[in-house]
Parts: sequence; structure tokens; C-alpha cells
Amino acid sequence: MKSNPRVFHSLSHRIVAQFCLFTLAFSAIYGLFLFLFLYHLEDNFIEREITQEAEYLTTAYQENTQWPRVRNSYMTLYLSATNFPDDLKQQFKAEPQSKEFFGNQGRHYHLFKLPKHNNVYLVAEVSQKLLVRNMRGDVIKYLLINGLILTLIACLIAWMLGRKTVKPLKQLADLVDGVAPENIPDTFAHQFPNNEIGILARALEESMGKIGQTLEREKCFTRDVSHELRTPVAIIKNAVEVYQQADLSKEDAKQVVNRIADASIQMEQTVTTLLVLAREEHTSAENEPVKLLPLIEQSIINHCYLLGDKAVEVSVDDNCDTAIFSQRGMLKVLLDNLLSNAFQYTEAGEVKVSYVDNKLIIEDTGSGIEPHISTSVTEPAVKGSQSTGYGFGLSIVKRLCDNQGWLLNVVSNKGTSISVSFKYLGSG
Repeated sequence: MKSNPRVFHSLSHRIVAQFCLFTLAFSAIYGLFLFLFLYHLEDNFIEREITQEAEYLTTAYQENTQWPRVRNSYMTLYLSATNFPDDLKQQFKAEPQSKEFFGNQGRHYHLFKLPKHNNVYLVAEVSQKLLVRNMRGDVIKYLLINGLILTLIACLIAWMLGRKTVKPLKQLADLVDGVAPENIPDTFAHQFPNNEIGILARALEESMGKIGQTLEREKCFTRDVSHELRTPVAIIKNAVEVYQQADLSKEDAKQVVNRIADASIQMEQTVTTLLVLAREEHTSAENEPVKLLPLIEQSIINHCYLLGDKAVEVSVDDNCDTAIFSQRGMLKVLLDNLLSNAFQYTEAGEVKVSYVDNKLIIEDTGSGIEPHISTSVTEPAVKGSQSTGYGFGLSIVKRLCDNQGWLLNVVSNKGTSISVSFKYLGSG
């Protein structure tokens, strides 16, 4: 079942919408508080006038023992609650503790009980003094207009902020959207600001780098497999042809089968080693003391066909009779590549193998290595770069040494000297 594509929602549009909704809500809350403040302020003015009038009446009564006339026309002095207007009397009976009452026909009463005088009340009918209620419609209209203006301003500010904020994020999205990992620049996070977007860019840069490295290792794996398996496959093929075409004795047949078995083991070790390199695994727990001299001799035998009829002498120094703390397969691939390259590109002279100062040294009198290939194996590999021939074998050696923590050094002038430095266990 085909899923429906997800609808795209612009982040900048959402920022503008959220900002505008926030401004509308804030304006509404501000208007409500403004109304409450105006009502409270109006009530304070009325209560202050009533209190002042009540003090005047109380003082005059204490001096003359009779109540004077009320000075404010909208206030009335009642010596008993039974004399209240009907609309006030009914509400007062229901709520005797209240001080503010709404009467009929728009009347509005404020009630003040004179202290120390039971059942004496000063009542103010303030419907003509209520300015806020009379202008409520105009105030609401004013607040609405102001709210709309503020919302428009907020939308403009939000649009500008959203555009500025989302711009680097959009650049990052355009950079990685639909782009193959190998086509993404190696470094791009530095061009983004040092904030959350920068953190995201650095995380993407690191992830893309790992993906690119993984793809490169997979490419190298397929390349290395075809390169490394040629020798054992050739050995098996040659042995099988000899076995099929010749009338061999039991001992000769056994030797042919042993060659096939050795080549099969070599293929298995090679595949295991190349898989470790492809997955960038460090399997130091599997290291063990490995005799160096037998591996050198076996590698020379396996690759002697590369010498053919060339006038090349192969010498192995006695100091190679030692043990290396390593993985057997790793060391086998290292020797096979170094010796096969030396045999293949040396037309005359000598190939010498020695072990000095914890270093395996293989020297030849060949034509030497091209400078760009020699440099490439002593520096980090360039993304997507490939080499063939001598440089291709050395690229495998370089990756293997990097994986195992060995130090590779290549010197090539008239002939080539390659040394690999690793831990030395002792003589065998």
C-alpha cells in the first residue's frame, strides 16, 4: 500500500503564526486587565468621596447632635434600612454584607454604614458618575484597533525574525537534501552559527563523514578482495590443472592437494582480514605471537611465479627468525602485498627481507615508486581516490597498518625500501 506523502509545513510560517497568536492572546489578556483596572480606579474614586462625606456627617453630628444635610446631591443619608428604595431594600436583605448593588433602570448603589451609629447608612446612587461603563463600547473598540495594529506589527517582526532564524537551517537542509554522501563537502559545519543549528550541522557533518568512510571502506573491500584473492585462486587453478593433466604419484598428488589446501586457508584468512578492514574493527584481543620467518618463506613461495626468468635474487636475513605479536591473517596479507609488489616491479637485482630494531624491512632494486603514490601511503587517503599497481598494493598495506597501529615508512629513489614498525616479542 502506497503511503501518502507528508505535507510540508514551513517553519518560518509556523513561527509567524505562533507569534501572531501569542500577540492576539496577549492583547486580549492586557485588555481584560485594563478593564479591571479602570473599574477598580473608578470604584476607588467613588469610595473616597463617600468616605469623606461620611466623615463630615459623623463630625457634624458629634458637634450638634443632629445630622446635617448631605452635601453631594447623589448621596442620601438613611437613618434606617427600612427607608431604602425598594430595589435596594430587597437586595440588602439578601446580601446585608455587600457594599455595591445594581438597582432597576440602570441605577447603581454604593452603601456605606456609618461607624458607631447602628442602622445609619449613607447611600450613593452613582449611575451618573460611572464613566467607564458609559464609555465601555469606545474602550473596547479602541482596544480592538490597538490589538490589530500590534498583531500586524508582530507578524512583520515575526516574519523578519523567522526568515533570519530559518535561513541557516534552510541552507543546511538544501545542503543535505537528496545529495549523495560522497558529494557532500568534507567540512561544512563551520559556516553555520554557533547555536543549535551549528550543533545540528556538526552532528550531520560527523554522521555524513562516517557514512562516507563506510562507503569508502566497502569500495576498498571489493577492490581489495579481487586484488588479494588473485594469488590463491591462481595457485588453486594451476594445481587443479596439474592434477588433471598429469599422471601423478601418490606423493605428488598429496603435494598438489596441500597446495590447494594452503591456498584455501590463505583465501579464508585474507577474506577475514579484509572484512576487519572494511568494518574498521580493532581486534587486538585476537593477537598472538606469530612466527615471522615461516610466513615470509611461504609468501616467497606463493609469489615466486612473479619473478619468472628475471635475474632477481631473493635474500632473507637470519634476524627474521622472530615472533610478532599480531593476527596471523593481518601479517600474512601485509607480507603478501609487500613481497608481491617487490617481485613484480623488480626486473633485475635483489629483493632483501630483514628485521632490524623492531622493524620489518623489504628492499628491492626495482624502478621505484611514483612520488604521488609514495606520498599517498604516508598521508591520509583522499576521499574517493584510487590507485593501481604498486600504489594499489601499498594502499591496502597502509590501511592495514593504520588499523593495527603499525608505522609504515616508504623510501623510493633507485629502488624501494619499505619498513613496518610493530611491537617486538622476542627471538624464536
